[in-house]
Amino acid sequence: MRKHCSGLPVSLVKNILKSFSLRPFSDVLFVTEGRNWVTSQEIRGVSLALKQIGIPFRYSEPIRFGLPGQSIFLPSVYFIVKPSRFLWCNNRIAFPFYHGYPSSGNPLVLKCHNNIKKYHHKISRIQASHSFMRDIILESGIDPQKVFLIPIAVDDRFFSMQTTDSKRKARERYQIPQTAVVIGSFQKDGVGWGDGLEPKLVKGPDVFLDTIGILKESISELFVLISGPSRGYIIKGLDKLSVSYKHVYLDDYSDIGQLYQCLDLYIIASREEGGPKAILESMISGVPLVTTRVGQAMDLVDHCENALMVDVEDSEGLAYWSRKILSDTQLQNKLIENAFVTAKNNTYLAHVPLWKMFFKGFVSSTMLDL
Repeated sequence: MRKHCSGLPVSLVKNILKSFSLRPFSDVLFVTEGRNWVTSQEIRGVSLALKQIGIPFRYSEPIRFGLPGQSIFLPSVYFIVKPSRFLWCNNRIAFPFYHGYPSSGNPLVLKCHNNIKKYHHKISRIQASHSFMRDIILESGIDPQKVFLIPIAVDDRFFSMQTTDSKRKARERYQIPQTAVVIGSFQKDGVGWGDGLEPKLVKGPDVFLDTIGILKESISELFVLISGPSRGYIIKGLDKLSVSYKHVYLDDYSDIGQLYQCLDLYIIASREEGGPKAILESMISGVPLVTTRVGQAMDLVDHCENALMVDVEDSEGLAYWSRKILSDTQLQNKLIENAFVTAKNNTYLAHVPLWKMFFKGFVSSTMLDL
């Protein structure tokens, strides 16, 4: 690796220079994780709101420490595991804290919560994507005016309402049987970035498989469409259940809308979530949703009105309501119609007023005074 005269890699030096502005707090520096993952997608979505407001912003690759005089939006809470690297200088730090309950006992999560308690006076802004997480963050003692409830939004440019024709064409494209009952699951639920054979239990892959096993008994032509990385645990489980499936890994997130066109139903079986994005993605696509009471579902789902919701780990309930929605056309139509309204109220552009309040005082911009 080529070295700069300082001894640092040239790529790192270039990123530091790109990440530094001589005009203090004049724009927002979005730090990405350096991979095409959900946090990077969310940052691109938030930047749509900033464009609408008129706030200047820049992107950088991952940075290893804070930079003085900068308004920095980091991709997640996990930077605070090493707070001394980022909170030591005259800067403004903001970040989302999507999920991570202290009750889980996860050492990494506990460290994040403990460090927020210790250093909350040095943190400028935290985005909580749902009310349960907001309340947990407030228990740290942080000033409530620094915590903003802003759901993870949906980018409606990538989605369209499913029709009979669009479903047929999408299934042809992905070689999925036209007569199958197709259930979607598009999230990462394996540990790490390899095959994902070890389940990430907070995402509920075991609950999802239990639900599919129950549904298999009454749905003869059941088919599961999966996407996302590290899905080995789910794939192995579907093989064991002898349930047909297809794994489509997308290089470009903007293609995700095509996968929803294939579906009859989307199931979220998680124990803990910040979103997930699939709530609003399925709603804006006209795909009925059955979910556990997690993440944004707590705030956005009105049971039997715009989606169907059960308690965490209730695979029997997930299966019951899945069968119900597949067989009740009247209920299905009502859910689809109401869910679409919910989704349109939660696009990035619909959230512009929320982000305007978030960035007021965080970045110096006359646009925030208008």
